[in-house]
Amino acid sequence: MESGAYGAAKAGGNFNFEEFIKRPETILRLLSAFFALIVFACILTDGYVNDPTSSVTHCIFNGNNDACHYGIGIGVLAFFGSLAFLGLDVFFPTLSNIQTRKYIVISDLVFAALWSFLWFVGFCFLANQWASTTEQLYAGQDNARASIAFSFFSILSWVPLAAFAYKRYKMGVDDFNTSYMDPNLDTASPYSSYPDAVSDNYQRPPFTQSAETDSGYKPPSY
Repeated sequence: MESGAYGAAKAGGNFNFEEFIKRPETILRLLSAFFALIVFACILTDGYVNDPTSSVTHCIFNGNNDACHYGIGIGVLAFFGSLAFLGLDVFFPTLSNIQTRKYIVISDLVFAALWSFLWFVGFCFLANQWASTTEQLYAGQDNARASIAFSFFSILSWVPLAAFAYKRYKMGVDDFNTSYMDPNLDTASPYSSYPDAVSDNYQRPPFTQSAETDSGYKPPSY
């Protein structure tokens, strides 16, 4: 993880492809996009079967169309979301605006945490519906199992992404806290404090006489 504001150079850096492709976040984003592609592609390919008694198609997962819709929906959004944040990672080191970096990191954290939860729900949902399927569907059973398996693998890729995003967010907050100094607490101030009026070191302005000092002059009396 690079040092600086939210895990990148503080004043805008240059893009290095070799370092970028080796980053754990880059590898996890590519895996997340690949897993999501397999999930929704498997469901779209063999997720729907024709009803022999009618022309209506139903979902391979226990005939529950919601299961197929859910798997396709989160798979498509996860695929494009992974590519979108991968593109943002390319331009992230060149951004010098700290607030822009902060919003990107927070969005990454929220999206990764949300999709970790949605993939967990999707894995449980698809696995439950497949276990409840009584009809023998030899044509699409391999794709159904693959979509369930890669739903589980997606959990393993999105949870670390959420952890990395949280770490980047903490780096940004800690960097601000360590670099900021309250001027009221600065003990090395170049300005000296104003002396106390009752202090013995108080110096009176020049050309003044103390009221307690007798100058020796007395006005004439008439």
